[in-house]
Amino acid sequence: MCLAMPVEVIALKAPALAIVNIGGIEKEISLALVDDVQVGDYVILHVGYALSKLDVIEAQKTLALLNEMALL
Repeated sequence: MCLAMPVEVIALKAPALAIVNIGGIEKEISLALVDDVQVGDYVILHVGYALSKLDVIEAQKTLALLNEMALL
């Protein structure tokens, strides 16, 4: 089973690289599969690659549900 997670882009690096925030941890990822990503956007991350952009509200809902599950 694989899991893709919503993450927030906090910095852009080279043309196809970004730094994202994953629960307080910063990680460099590839943007090779997604166009027009800006700082503050949310993307779906899977094994180091952004797969698509995600609406901010939907990303926040998903992250809230994941945090709730972690508390169980």
